[in-house]
Amino acid sequence: MCESLPAMLRALRTEAPLIHAITNPISINQCANAVLALGARPIMAEHPREVEEITATAAALLLNLGNLTDVRMEAMWRSAGTARERGIPVVLDAVGVACSRLRRDYARKLLDHAPPMVLKGNYAEIMALDQPDYTASGVDGDKSLAPAAVAQAAGALARRWGCVILASGQTDLVTGGSGVTAIHNGTPQLGSVTGTGCMLGALCACFLTAAAPLAAAKSACVTLGVAGELAATPKGSGTFLVNLLDQLSTLDGGAIQACKRMEEFYGENA
Repeated sequence: MCESLPAMLRALRTEAPLIHAITNPISINQCANAVLALGARPIMAEHPREVEEITATAAALLLNLGNLTDVRMEAMWRSAGTARERGIPVVLDAVGVACSRLRRDYARKLLDHAPPMVLKGNYAEIMALDQPDYTASGVDGDKSLAPAAVAQAAGALARRWGCVILASGQTDLVTGGSGVTAIHNGTPQLGSVTGTGCMLGALCACFLTAAAPLAAAKSACVTLGVAGELAATPKGSGTFLVNLLDQLSTLDGGAIQACKRMEEFYGENA
């Protein structure tokens, strides 16, 4: 396992690990391109009759709950089981669990079936998994939620499920249950195009092939945040998306390290 972000990027570009992503059709192209940008190889197979075979050959698995269908639910269940049996690292992106009881119930069953190494969600999604009565409108983050409250919920989830929690927002929060890292990199323009949150999950899956879960989640947040900052443009969202992919595919570890803005907090609420 690599300890530094530059070493992680070198490992990805040298080894080109296969990342199996079962994601939603809204962001499937962005997720595949994000994986390619880091030097890994994406495969987006979702047919239930082939996913176990494909997951068995992958270095990491990304499960994204956006745009759920019966077929995707069965496919994710099968893939998660294979990953559990073979020790393949999993990222579960709990898209939309704050606005849909179906997704929330399915996410909890999936967590029991095959706990991921990293559980990702925006602030609202993390709160919904921790507090059954919390709901939100749509799949967007709840801007009224304070980072401190989300950090407390994320810490509780990390201890409950024995995994790393990545809560994405204006400030990304990462915790393994005993402390929290706040990552301040990013730009509001990341919210101007669809799929950037899903791209974060894809980057996390890539880094899981080269680093421990806590380091992988932090590195994914910093990488996307710095790339977003460098891609920001007054020309509009279309140009920004192209710039973002350019930055992801050309960033080096040194540049990311120089631009990262990160704080570590410890305490019983983390």
